[in-house]
Amino acid sequence: MGATTCQQVRVSVSQTGDCFDCATNESLLAGMLRLGRKGIPAGCVNGGCGVCKVRIVEGAVQSLGPVSRAHVSTEEEAQGYTLACRVAPTQAVCLEVAARLRKPFLGSAASVAQRPAN
Repeated sequence: MGATTCQQVRVSVSQTGDCFDCATNESLLAGMLRLGRKGIPAGCVNGGCGVCKVRIVEGAVQSLGPVSRAHVSTEEEAQGYTLACRVAPTQAVCLEVAARLRKPFLGSAASVAQRPAN
C-alpha cells in the first residue's frame, strides 16, 4: 500500500527571525497560514496579487504552478525571487520578504525611505 509520507522542513523569515515547519507538498504561504503564523504577507493566496513575493536566501523550492511575470520578472526569478503561494520547499528554507512589502513587519523609517517617490 504505497502511502507517501510528507516530510516537514524548517522555514525561516530572515527579517523577523520567525520560523515554522512546512510540508514539502504545500506552499510556503500555506504552511505559514496553517500554523497561524505571520511573517509572509498574504493576499489572494493563488498567485494573482503578488503580495507574498519573497526571495529564497538559502535552501530550495519547487514550483507548484506558474508565477505571473507581472509580479516576478525573469531577472528577479534568477535572483531567487518568487511568490510564496506558488512554491513548496524541498529542503529547509530561509527567505526574505520583498523590499516593497517590508514595512508592515519591520515598521522602520528605513523601510519608508525605500518607497519610490511619486
